[in-house]
Amino acid sequence: MNRCVWCLDSEVMLQYHDEEWGKPLHDDRKHFEYLLMEVMQCGLNWNMMLKKRDIFKKCFDNYDYNKIANYDDFKIESIMNTDGMIKSKKKILAIVNNARAFLKIIDEFGSFDNYIWSFSNYRIMVYHKHQQGYEEVKNSLSDRLSCDLKKRGFKYLGSITIFSHLQACGIINDHDCNCFRYQELLNENSAFIVYE
Repeated sequence: MNRCVWCLDSEVMLQYHDEEWGKPLHDDRKHFEYLLMEVMQCGLNWNMMLKKRDIFKKCFDNYDYNKIANYDDFKIESIMNTDGMIKSKKKILAIVNNARAFLKIIDEFGSFDNYIWSFSNYRIMVYHKHQQGYEEVKNSLSDRLSCDLKKRGFKYLGSITIFSHLQACGIINDHDCNCFRYQELLNENSAFIVYE
C-alpha cells in the first residue's frame, strides 16, 4: 500500500497519516487541538508533538478552549512544571491567548469550523501541480487566513503554520497522488475544487 513518504519514519506518524491527516475535520475541539500542537511545534518537529499528545491533553484539560481561556498564572506554572511538557512559557501564553480569540470567533460565526471552512467556500482544495512533483509550504489561502487570524489576536500562526493546519484538517488534500488516502478522500467528498 502506497503512502506519503513523510509518514514512514515512525509508527505514530504512520497512524496519524492513515487515520487523521487530511480527513475533513468539523469539530471545534479537534481544530483547537491541532492549532495548539502547531503552536507547540514551532521550532520542533511533528513527530515529537504526536508523542506528547497525552501530555498536552493532560496539561490543557483535554483541549477544552473554554477552560484554557480562563487559565491563570498558577495554572500556567503548573503546566510548566509537568514532566515531559515543552517548557516554553511564551507558547503556553500564546495558547491561552488563542483560546480567548477562538471563543470570539465562535461567538461571531457559530463555530470555528464555520469560520475556517468559509475561506475555501466549504470545499476541499486539490492541486494538479502536486501531481507534477511541486510542493508548497503556504499559498494564497493560508496567507489570507493567517492575516485574518492575526487581526483577531492569534499568535504563532503564520501562513506556513496555517498551511499545515489546512492540510491536517482536510481543507487541502495534500496527500501524494500515489498515496492510498489521496483517492479515498476524493471518493468520500464530492465537494472539492481543483487548482492548477
